Amino acid sequence: MPKARIPTIESICSKISSYYPEAKLDQVKKAYELASKAHSGQLRSSGEPYMIHPLGVAQTLADLQLDLPSIITGLLHDTVEDTAVTLNQIETEFDKNIAELVDGVTKLSKITFKTSEEKQAENFRKMILAMAKDIRVILVKLADRLNNMRTLQHCSLLKQKIIAQETLDIYAPIANRLGISWIKIELEDLCLRYLHPDVYYRLAQKVSKTKREREKYIEDVTLILDERLKEYDIQAQVSGRAKHFFSIFKKMERGKVTYEQVFDVIAYRIIVDNITECYKALGVIHAAYKPVPGRFKDYIAMPKANAYQSLHTTVIGPHGERIEMQVRTQDMHQVAEGGIAAHWKYKEGKFDNRSHENVEWVNRLLEWHKDLSDPNEFLETVKIDLFAEDVFVFTPKGEVKQLSHGATPLDFAYAVHTDIGHKCISAKVNGKIVPLKHRLKSGDTIEILTSASQTPSKDWIKIVKSSRAKTKIRSYIKEQERNRALKLGRELLEKTLKFFGHSLSKLERSGELLKAAQSFNLRTEDELYIRTGYGRLTPENIMKFLLPKDALEKKLESAKTEDESFLKRMFSAAKKRNEDGNAITVGNLDDVLIRSGKCCNPLPGDSIMGFITRGRGVTIHAVSCPKALDSDKERHVDVQWNINNTSTIKRHVRIRVICLDEPGILAVMSQTITACGINIASVNIRTTKDKKAIAFFDVEVGDITQLQKLTSALESKSGIMSVERLKS
Repeated sequence: MPKARIPTIESICSKISSYYPEAKLDQVKKAYELASKAHSGQLRSSGEPYMIHPLGVAQTLADLQLDLPSIITGLLHDTVEDTAVTLNQIETEFDKNIAELVDGVTKLSKITFKTSEEKQAENFRKMILAMAKDIRVILVKLADRLNNMRTLQHCSLLKQKIIAQETLDIYAPIANRLGISWIKIELEDLCLRYLHPDVYYRLAQKVSKTKREREKYIEDVTLILDERLKEYDIQAQVSGRAKHFFSIFKKMERGKVTYEQVFDVIAYRIIVDNITECYKALGVIHAAYKPVPGRFKDYIAMPKANAYQSLHTTVIGPHGERIEMQVRTQDMHQVAEGGIAAHWKYKEGKFDNRSHENVEWVNRLLEWHKDLSDPNEFLETVKIDLFAEDVFVFTPKGEVKQLSHGATPLDFAYAVHTDIGHKCISAKVNGKIVPLKHRLKSGDTIEILTSASQTPSKDWIKIVKSSRAKTKIRSYIKEQERNRALKLGRELLEKTLKFFGHSLSKLERSGELLKAAQSFNLRTEDELYIRTGYGRLTPENIMKFLLPKDALEKKLESAKTEDESFLKRMFSAAKKRNEDGNAITVGNLDDVLIRSGKCCNPLPGDSIMGFITRGRGVTIHAVSCPKALDSDKERHVDVQWNINNTSTIKRHVRIRVICLDEPGILAVMSQTITACGINIASVNIRTTKDKKAIAFFDVEVGDITQLQKLTSALESKSGIMSVERLKS
């Protein structure tokens, strides 16, 4: 991994010359001079000259061995946004291609939206469009984010957490998808430092304590492997290293174990001359050390989506230590480290054919960009795809399909074709009938059984893992809900108009109903019916537009029949009291029942959304709640916390604490919670066979800030491994 350093234009030019001797560096120096002049007098949060930042971005791009336009863009990427330099000036002094790259990078940070979630989602939409046009835009953006993360200590604590979380959610996974492992690793470690500083520094301390022993162990095993490989005339470069902090943290989190209980923290890399020797080296390793069953992966035969290739195996090394071995060729190693940048053609400024396959996922994201209008649903879909591990399965004809880790036969069906997914009733895996929720493994052969009468169910969303399947199922269900709302809205209006002596069909033909729709900023009568069916518009609203007020009131006074009484009640609904008082404001709606979704229990400070349920008012959900994402956008209403009326309301939240099973640990947890000014409503604790305890606390908190302080306080205590808020 290239080390962070103070960059200079000389070091950048020297790096370019090392991999591109024919490069004409005049343009790079010219870009440096223009940027230096434009940023003159500007300072970073650290108090250093601003020019250090674009130089750092350009140095990273040179470390990736990118072309001159990319590096020039790195130097100029902030000039249009932060200085008097214009795109026309850049195009005149350089060329149109560089101006477009600078514009692409600039646009990613210029959009503002109502909420941070929309900003994040819409920025990512913009990023995808820019990536689809020229992948170099995201490479410059990654270098920009890496440099900002390296200097994040100079920002406020709140800004540190916001930027680090966005980096962990979006930029580190993008670096992984593009195969740039060293950027991904450094971003993840920096994110851990700012999101979980206590965990980061405890890990740093523990890793430092065992450094000498670990280095001796790595040296001993490296010598053994060298000797064994030479016995079989295999020329190899063998190196060992401790896994990075974030990787160790994830192992601790997944296994709910302490650092001392994490075994495979050392990984070895064996680089050989060709593919044949990869498999020969694997045989030598397995002969020297006992392999761990189920821990072998062949990414040479079936590369990852980012073109990564290696043989992975975990073996029992000296002293019973689990160690991971990665075997690859030199070419594979270049791709593993540089990813998509390893395929750069310097003179032409284009990628080779393989690189287009590497960014096939960008095209998938572009497809979802067109299909999904809701920004939060789009962002959730993107995250699923970015974090996905890969499973390789086969069709009955032997065609390979790449699916997300944990994928089911339903995911496979939707990967083949949307209609096959919609009609799927069962599946055969390796010749045996399995349930739709069966988890697929690499190497499985799947046959899908369909029925013309089958339709997707809401429960399927919980079964499938892939973004494509979730998107298609949600789209189908929302379409059905819209159709039902259309039918219900039409029936309600028809019944109401009949009571007032009018005909729905006549009003449609005369254009009066279209005028009514347009008065509510709707384009068609169907949209009016749908809004009415969902409850966003009432027949009263529409009648007030269609009929004179006097005629409306006179007719209501004469209501006698059961149907007429129902209409009268509809037009004179009593005011309802909200369970949260005035803690939440709902768009332009007054006197509407508000209730919190029990599935996610949103707290003041959580990002929220509301959607209308006919007869039950507005339900408030966290924006990340699956139920909220599954609802039709037509039912969404703008909601926000009323900060002046939330502080006195206490809400029950359940947290799960995993800790060591040792005397006094319950007292430590209880005292920590009480010290934060938080009441404990109930507690339940149980122990596990591996000397750990799992405690469930029901606590009363005022808002998300108070909960975050509690989480940090608990995580800082010795013996506590993780603290998690449970949504239901």
